[in-house]
Amino acid sequence: MHKYTAEELVPHSGNMSLLDEVISVGEEQLQAKLRVRDDGIFSRNGRVPAYVGIEYMAQSIAAFSGYHAKEQGKDVRLGFLLGTRKFLSNIESYRCGEELTIDVQRILQAENGMATFECVITGSSIEQSARLNVYQPDNVEQYLKEKN
Repeated sequence: MHKYTAEELVPHSGNMSLLDEVISVGEEQLQAKLRVRDDGIFSRNGRVPAYVGIEYMAQSIAAFSGYHAKEQGKDVRLGFLLGTRKFLSNIESYRCGEELTIDVQRILQAENGMATFECVITGSSIEQSARLNVYQPDNVEQYLKEKN
């Protein structure tokens, strides 16, 4: 496995870049880690709402896509979160400073750029899971023009 930073794999910047490290990547899965930050836009009084886990999952999927693009000599491209199903969480919020592990597993990939991932976040007494549907068009600029 080539080692890339999370910033090289995910097309986000500044305080919207939430992953700290990509631990492992396989043909159908990725594992990432992060520390819940107190300096981001989601933090309030030392806590971050549990639903932000969906964004942690989505950025892990973006890292998966970015890794495979780089391995094929392609550029990292934007993708879109289409929907979330079966989001389960045993917490209402994360404590800032908490270390999380995010595992994403691709379970379906269509030729048109749509994909489905099973996602799990774990941490100290934290268990979250969801199924995310995502879309990565071949030509992002053209797709955005069509939507406007």
